[in-house]
Order: sequence, then C-alpha cells, then structure tokens
Amino acid sequence: MTTDPALEPTKPGVHLRGLPFFASLRSYRPAFLAPDLIAGLTLAAIAIPEQMATARLGGLPPQVGFFAFVAATLAFVVFGASRKLSPGADSTITPIFAGGLAMLAASGSPHYAALAAGLALMVGVIVGGAGILRMGWIGNLLSVPVTLGFLLGIAVHIAVSQLPAAMGLPPPSGSNLSKLGQLFVLAPRSNLAAVAVSGGVLAIVVVSHRLSARLPGALLAVVLASVAATFFHLTERGVALLGPVAGGLPHPAIPALSVGDFLHLAPLALIISLVVMVQTAATSRSFPPDSGLPDEDGDFIGLGVANLVAGAVGAFPVDASPPRTAIVSESGGRSQVSGIAAALVVLGLLVLGTGVLADIPEAALSGILLFVAARIVRIGQMIQVVRAKPIEAILIIATAAAIIVLPIEIGVALGIGLSLLNGLWASARTRVRPMRRISGTSVWWPATPSHKGDTLPGVIVLTFQAPLTFLNAQGFERDMLAVIAPGASAIKLAVLEAAGVIDIDFTAAQSLKSVADACKAAGVAFAIARLESVDAQNALTRLGLRDDIGADHIFDSVAAAIDALGPARNSPDTIPAQ
Repeated sequence: MTTDPALEPTKPGVHLRGLPFFASLRSYRPAFLAPDLIAGLTLAAIAIPEQMATARLGGLPPQVGFFAFVAATLAFVVFGASRKLSPGADSTITPIFAGGLAMLAASGSPHYAALAAGLALMVGVIVGGAGILRMGWIGNLLSVPVTLGFLLGIAVHIAVSQLPAAMGLPPPSGSNLSKLGQLFVLAPRSNLAAVAVSGGVLAIVVVSHRLSARLPGALLAVVLASVAATFFHLTERGVALLGPVAGGLPHPAIPALSVGDFLHLAPLALIISLVVMVQTAATSRSFPPDSGLPDEDGDFIGLGVANLVAGAVGAFPVDASPPRTAIVSESGGRSQVSGIAAALVVLGLLVLGTGVLADIPEAALSGILLFVAARIVRIGQMIQVVRAKPIEAILIIATAAAIIVLPIEIGVALGIGLSLLNGLWASARTRVRPMRRISGTSVWWPATPSHKGDTLPGVIVLTFQAPLTFLNAQGFERDMLAVIAPGASAIKLAVLEAAGVIDIDFTAAQSLKSVADACKAAGVAFAIARLESVDAQNALTRLGLRDDIGADHIFDSVAAAIDALGPARNSPDTIPAQ
C-alpha cells in the first residue's frame, strides 16, 4: 500500500551537528506546487500591508518590515521544521522591543536602527541555542491566563500607538494612561478625513476576514485608501501619506554597536526570546504535521537563524505569526514553498515597485494595526477562565495592568514572573490526601465526596500528587505526621501511594526520612507504593532513602504493601466509610 509522502512523519535528513536542513521540503511532490503558489500569493497579499504597518509600529521605515519578512522566511525555509509556519515582523513582540529601544535611543535614529538589528542577533542566538539544546519545553512557561493578560496589554499598547494617526492627531507623550487621557481630550479635534480612512480600512478588513480569512482584505483596503487619497486630494485635508519608500535589496552588515550597547540590550533580548519561543511553540502545536508531533526544537532553530539573518540585513526581531500561518493552512499550502513564493513577491515589490507605496495614507496602516490589536484580544477564552477558575482571572488582570501601566518590557517580565509563580504555587500547595479502597477490588483511590470507599483496620493509605521538592516538603511532612501521630496506637501500617511523585530533591528527602523515623518511633510500619517515576526511584537510591526506609518496604502496588506488612494479612475485614 502506498502512502502520501506529505502525510509521513518528519524523518531525519541532512544534518550538521543536529541542525536539520529543508525539513519542510522533504518528500515534496510536483502536485503540491499549485496549492503552494496560491497560498504564497495569498500570504504575500496579507503580509505586504501588515509588514509595513508593523515596521512603523516598531519605529522603523516600512521597507525594513519587508527586509524582516524576506530574511526570516528564507532562513526558516532552510533551517525550520514546520511546513506551514510563517515568520516575520510580528505585532506581539514589536511593541515590546520598541518600548525598550526607545529608552536607549531616539526612535527612527541610526542608533535606534542599529540597536534593533543587534537585538535581533541576540534573540537569534538565544532562540537558536534553545533549539539546539532541545529546550522546547520553554514554550510551556506562560500559563493561559497570563498569556491572555499579556495579549490584552499588548493590544492596548498597539491601540494607543496607532490612534493618533487614525484620528489625525499629533502623538501624545507620557505613559499609556496619560496618552489615553490626552487622546480623549483631543478627540473632538480629530481630522474627519483621517478617521474616515482608518475607519474604512478597518471596516473592509473586518468584513473580508469574516467572509474568509483567505481574502486579502488588508491589501484591498490599502489600495482603495491610496486611490481615495489621490482622487479626493486628502493631503489638502490634512491626511498624512507614507511618502517615498526606499527600494532595493538590503545590504548585509553587522550593526555598529559597542559592548555596552549589547549589555544594555541583554535583558530585553531575554524577554523577547521567551515570548518568541512561547509563541513559536504555540503556533507549531496549532498547526501540527499531518502525521507525528510538531518539532518545537526544530522551529526554535529555524526562528533563531531567521533572527540572525534579519539582524544581519538591518531589520529587527522576528517571530512566528499565528494569523499568517493560519492563512497558509487555510489557503491549502503544503510546505514552505508557499513562503518562498510570498518572499519572492515581496522582493519584487522592493526592487521594482516601492513607488506605488508613497500614496498610502498613514491612517490606513493604523487601521490595519487596530484590527490586529482587536484580533489578539481573546474575550471568549477570558470568559472561560473566569467561569472555570475565577481566581485565575486575577492573573489576567494583573498581567494586563502591569504591561499597560509600567514600561512595557518591565510589564512583560512581571507577567512572565506571575506565570512562573502561579506554577510554583500550584506545586507548593499540594496536600497529602487519604485514599480508600474501591469495594470488592484491590484498587485504592483518593477519597472524595463521591468516592468514600473502604478502609482496612490498622492501615492508612495516603497519596501526594506532585514532585516532592523544597517547595512542598515542609507541608508534606506536616500533613503526614498530623495524620499518623494522633492515631499511632491504632495504626500499624502507613502506605504512601507515590504514583504522582515524579521527583524527589534533597530537602524533600529529609522530610521523607523524618516521616519514616516518626513512624518507626511510633511502632508503625512505613511503606512506599507505586513510585513509578524512574527519576524518583534514582533519587530514592542516590539520597540514601532506600536504605533508610528499607528496600523490602517499597512495593509496586498498595495491595502488595498491605499483603506484606498489614496487621491483618489474612483477614478480609474492611470498614466501610461513613
């Protein structure tokens, strides 16, 4: 039986020290060319206005957005793993690095541009290095509530930065809240022609997106806005145009930065890299291969090289784009040939056609970015979080507030910290829980209101469903002793069901030893059952616990521990729970 090569799992190809080449083009077939070209043209139609708008959002000329898209796409074709992922300038990370760079240099200055390119190089090294070291798990570091708050905060930043151009007003100064206040006061003085342009573009993009994500609504809206600007002489009505856009190919060069510049960029590079890795992993998982699992590590390598090439051509940090990747998928793209086609279209525009971009109203690009800002806010998921676990809604609000109120790079760092603290808190608050035997079986299950189960005379079975670490060691020891000590005269065997204990660190080992010693002093046999994790088993031996507890007190099942050490080995008596 023959199979479609496109449905085969990714296979090892040409490698150089673990770096894969052209992974998305393996098993390519001529039949894929037509759908790839269609997807590529669709992607180019979406990317051209988006990349210009994102470059302006980052404080750089529009053509730099094209440089970023072409460099990132072609680099990812060679080094990336995903068949459909679309890299390039992205509105998620652009406000972050623009806010950070604005503290180091004037926006639009040569030094600002050099810092942006240097930042891309640093992000490339970090993200690519993470891929080489097989650190795809980094993509799990941001929890869903924190991610939702992060996107909400970024959306507000985009909106605040674009509303002045959309309203035909001078850009306000100060913090985000101050800017919003100034825009509210100045709103009655808005240029109605600029508002009409931005509102019209926004409306066209929204309608086209609702009809089909494959429609190039952004490109159509920009073309219509340019025609309107010429036909209605909108410059005479105070509508600013983009003006001449430099054409030609970029000139590769290492940005002229000092060691001090790179040191100042280091914290920002770490934050941007983490966001890139989280978004890349999420994109890879959202658009997996037809067979097998996504290769996040391979995509990290591809995005790392994409950032290195983007920095080398004078662009800025690039990221995986979920919306553009969705366009490729929905348009029938089968491989990165679609990306190559889109990059060639953008290259052709750079070399031959940048003159047509001069008449684009700035308000039109702002309208596109306002659509992007609205789209990344995930109201439905926020409602789900509030309904399912209201306390985690605090994470959404806190993260968004930090990003909106504080300098954006500090807010993002705090959001990342909140996500990690939330994970640590979940582990730290794990409690010891009693277990009951399911009637008529040898299966033991945590006691719940719906499962009371049976107990055995003189036997107590307890479970702990988390890694045993310094975070929860004290609570574990306290809970175990509180259960055992009061009834020690009646309890003859205490069994720790350890299926959920996937690791044990040194601090927790001391607590486990204290529990075993307390049991021994009280004349209670102590046993461990179902310690299934190999890491935890190795820790048990390495930390000396196997000798302290006794190898003959470690069992594969709770039933085996009770049969060997229980006070009534031959008695079937049980005590039903009340």
